[in-house]
Amino acid sequence: MSLTGDNTFDILSEAISEGVIIVDENQMIVATNSASEQIFGYEKGELTGQSLNILIPQQYRGNHGGHFQSFMKHSQKRQMGIGRDIHGVKKNGDTFPVEAGLSPFQIYDKTFVMALVMDITERKNYTEKLESTVKERTKQLQEALEKEKELNELKTKFLSLVSHEFKTPLSGILTSTTLIGKYQKTEQQEKREKHLHTIKSKVKYLDNILTDFLSIERLDSGKVNYKFSTFPLSKVINEVVYDANMLLKGGQKINYPQDIDEYTLEFDEKILELTLTNLIGNAIKYSGEGTTIDLQAYPEKETFVFKVIDQGIGIPEKEQKFIFNRYFRAENALLDQGTGIGLNIVKSHIENLGGSITFLSEENQGTTFTVTIPTIITATHK
Repeated sequence: MSLTGDNTFDILSEAISEGVIIVDENQMIVATNSASEQIFGYEKGELTGQSLNILIPQQYRGNHGGHFQSFMKHSQKRQMGIGRDIHGVKKNGDTFPVEAGLSPFQIYDKTFVMALVMDITERKNYTEKLESTVKERTKQLQEALEKEKELNELKTKFLSLVSHEFKTPLSGILTSTTLIGKYQKTEQQEKREKHLHTIKSKVKYLDNILTDFLSIERLDSGKVNYKFSTFPLSKVINEVVYDANMLLKGGQKINYPQDIDEYTLEFDEKILELTLTNLIGNAIKYSGEGTTIDLQAYPEKETFVFKVIDQGIGIPEKEQKFIFNRYFRAENALLDQGTGIGLNIVKSHIENLGGSITFLSEENQGTTFTVTIPTIITATHK
């Protein structure tokens, strides 16, 4: 029996924009319309008499027979592939997503199934693109919220840090200023000098904190201007060690690097001085009385290497990954003065100039910081 014996089917099916495919109980295609042939890439009438499997991708054919028999047994109108993606295969082998609605009907006591088929490639692509966009926007929003949370925590930590770091020296300045007024006699000059020294020391400390904060602002805004010059290495080392000697605890000493008088470097002198001052200052601060800070300086290929080795409290292993983070203070260093931004500033400057800073540390054994800078080295052998 042919469903296309008269032109009624052709007239009706050609008026439908979806593809129409009719199969019998044996899954043989008995009729199609032009839209279905166009969707699957076949010529007019080419599908009639073919098994429905010709339109189903190879990997899905095994399950399809069972689904079809189940549908015929409980035949009713329904959407095909509910809860799962379904695909069709074109004559040229291309696989594509489809949507199909199934409608069983009977003619002359024979059961047929009419499938209305749509190629949903564009819709699928749009949906996937939309889902991807939503996923990306959600990720961006989560990252923004996380960043805002981190910034709020950082802000709170910063305000607490500033309050503490400013309050302590200001209290010292206020106390010394009050006491110095009580020593008016000539023979009390030594006591006046002591309090004047305290005031100067506290003011210097506050000035250093403000300098650090300004450095952070310049680094974040990209306003840092580096100035390269040629200078004797011994000049920087001498200035750094001279200032550091003023900070030494009882019995502490600094081992001066050997054979550096012959070296002239081309680098940003102020950044090198800042770096060594910070590292040696930390070594003194976090080391006990009677300990040695070893400063080494030597050329290595086209770089110059500086090592600052101390015998101090070290950095707990679980906190070492945070040591260069801004405002970070290791748990064994919370009672010492400091803003927690010195190493962050040093690392930023050194890396901006093409260098690197690393460290090795063991708690209660000491720490070694290594700074490597690219530079033109001039050596004068005597």
